[in-house]
Amino acid sequence: MDLSNLKPADGSVKNRKRIGRGEGSGHGGTATRGHKGAQSRSGYKRKIGFEGGQMPLYRRVPKFGFKNINRVEYKGINISTLQMLADEKKLTVINKEVLVEQGLARKRDLIKILGNGELKAKLEVTAHAFSKSAQEAIEAQGGTAIKI
Repeated sequence: MDLSNLKPADGSVKNRKRIGRGEGSGHGGTATRGHKGAQSRSGYKRKIGFEGGQMPLYRRVPKFGFKNINRVEYKGINISTLQMLADEKKLTVINKEVLVEQGLARKRDLIKILGNGELKAKLEVTAHAFSKSAQEAIEAQGGTAIKI
C-alpha cells in the first residue's frame, strides 16, 4: 500500500447536487423550487414565526402583565453577608466601595441591606435602602445605618 492507491472509503464522498444547470442535469427548469409562488422567487425569506399560514403562536397566545417603567431595582445584601465581611476582613465601616471591591455589587447598583441572618458586630453601614429588620439589627448592636 502506498500513496498511489489511497482512496476514500466507499460512500463517504458524494457529488453535490448542481441545480439550475440545464435540463440534461435533471435539475434544470424550476431548479427544484416547484412552480410559481413566493418560495420559487429569488430573494424569498420566510418571516420569523411564520407557520405556513396557520395563526402563529405569538398571535394565538394572549398578552398579559406589564413592565413598570418606574421600577427601582436594588441589589439585596443580607446582614449575614455583612457579618461575614466584618469577620474575614476586620471591617467596621461597610459602604458601596467595599461591597464593589468584594464583588458583592456592581458600581452602578443601588444597594439595599436585608435582614436575613444574624449580626454580632458593631458596624457603620452606608447603603441606598434598608429593610426595617436590617436597620433594627444594625442599631441593636450599636451600629449606624446611613442612607445615601
